Amino acid sequence: MQNTNYERVYNMSFAGVYPHYITKVEKKGRTKDEVHEIIFWLTGYAEKDLQEILNNKTNFRNFFEQAPQINPNVSLIKGVICGYRVEEIEDELMRNIRYLDKLIDELAKRKSMDQILRK
Repeated sequence: MQNTNYERVYNMSFAGVYPHYITKVEKKGRTKDEVHEIIFWLTGYAEKDLQEILNNKTNFRNFFEQAPQINPNVSLIKGVICGYRVEEIEDELMRNIRYLDKLIDELAKRKSMDQILRK
């Protein structure tokens, strides 16, 4: 992905993408609660925070910049998402966005939550 496309992604509303995460995993027999668990693990947000983010249509830039704490184990997330190795993405914000994509992908691929959350 080129840096010129990054701003477009950063300015996308998290609330606009969130239903796609839910739909993707529910088609594979997983749940909204599991998506929430992934989001909370990755960002440090809680349920009330997530509802506020969705209501306010917070963009991805603010979603990650205002996250209470990016999980220290994110460096354990490896692999390809959207044709890019997540661990090689230099831009921190884009890497965090792709980490979330990767975790949602793993959930849809029926990995166990222990594997997904790098326990």
